This record gives sequence, C-alpha cells and structure tokens, in this order.
Amino acid sequence: MAGVRIIARLDIKGPNLIKGIHLEGLRVIGDPQARAQKYYEQGADELIYMDVVASLYGRNSLHKIISHAAKNIFVPLTVGGGIRSVEDVLGVLRVGADKVAINTAAVLRPGLITEIARKFGSQCMVLSIEAKWQGSYWEAYTDNGRERTGLDVIKWAKQGVALGAGEILLTSVDREGTRKGFDINLIKVVSEAVSVPVIASGGLGEAGHLIDAVKKGCADAIAVADILHYDRATILNIKAEAAAAGIRVRCL
Repeated sequence: MAGVRIIARLDIKGPNLIKGIHLEGLRVIGDPQARAQKYYEQGADELIYMDVVASLYGRNSLHKIISHAAKNIFVPLTVGGGIRSVEDVLGVLRVGADKVAINTAAVLRPGLITEIARKFGSQCMVLSIEAKWQGSYWEAYTDNGRERTGLDVIKWAKQGVALGAGEILLTSVDREGTRKGFDINLIKVVSEAVSVPVIASGGLGEAGHLIDAVKKGCADAIAVADILHYDRATILNIKAEAAAAGIRVRCL
C-alpha cells in the first residue's frame, strides 16, 4: 500500500480560489495559482481543481490555470466542472490534467463514464458525488450541491464503478466547510460498496478528523481545503499527525 493520499482541493470561480459552507456562500480566498504552488511545496500528493460555476456556462474554464500549474507542479492534477464529453476531457488533458472528475454529465448520461474510461483509462475517470442525507438515505446532488437527482448515493457509486469509474470523489454537502469532521458513515458505506479508491471530501477541521476518515471510514484519500486556505494547518502538519497515529502517508 502506497499510503493515504492528502489532496489539496481548489474550488474556483472565474479567476479566484473560493470557499463556501455546504457549497454555498462562497468567499474569495485568493489566487489559485499561488495557493496551488504553496500546497504542492507543502507536500500535497495531488491537486483537485473544481470549476464551481461551470454548469452555469456549460463549459470548463480552467484551461489557463491548469496549463500554468502543469509547468510548475509535478503531482497528478484532477479537473472537474462542466466536462460533458470525450472532447472536453481531451481538452483538459492536453493542457496538463491527469484526471477528470465528472458529476452532472455522468448523472445525465451515465454512458459517458464508460466512454471516458475506454478512451483514456479508468484511472482518468473520477466519479464526483455530492451527497446529502435525506433522513433514511444519502441522495446524490449536482450543480455544486443545488440540484436533486433522486439517486441513492450507494447505488449510484456502484453503478458508476461498474460503468468504468476508477475512483470516487465523495463530498458530503452536509459537512462541507463546517470544520466538524467528515461524515464517517457515508464514507464507510461507499468505501465498502465499491472496489475503487474513495476520496473523502467535506468537513476536515483538524488533523484528527483525517484519522477517523481513514481508520473508521476506510477512505483511501482525503481532500483538504478550508484548513489550508485559512492557514490553520499545513499538509506537512496533517501528514505528521496522521503518521503519528499509525497511518501510512506518502513522502513525509
């Protein structure tokens, strides 16, 4: 086992790095280029870039940002938001992305998952799932946590993997930006339901929350945003605390 990956997540609106709570009330944090470089130098194993308004415009607008990052950052880059076709995937891969995260387009046309996996490999196809608890089950949402799909998250995760998804980016909308910790039950049930790596996203407030997500939730990777953006910890801090708890991490 190579160790748990610590992934810096950068939600982007136009030219700005932003952060919200429950994927709403977005606040400008700063320059995504400078922050990406900073997190890379701190030891991020990967970076995830999400264009949070791409669904409004029907296209991903991160090409310039990704092209710049690819020249200076030498860890895998995942790009999400507004990617609706094999041609869109090819466009972001050409400017330096390694993987794509698909949510809305996959819900609207699940066959797209298979098309991407066949063309570029399943390792390139990350199924992004935004989950909200509905009292008796988790429902998958699209459009940055705004639109209901009626899909049960666990069933959708299984279907996505069967169609070719090589990884799942699992975001708890309920916990996102709250600093209250991950939805451990959500992570656990999805991790146990699928055979591919699950990236837990939404809720990290302190390094100890990572330990729970890995040991109790069986997450393979952790997406980190708020704690980095507000300089409450560095990736090195987080990795050190995880390692002290007996969790294998990369390149400490």
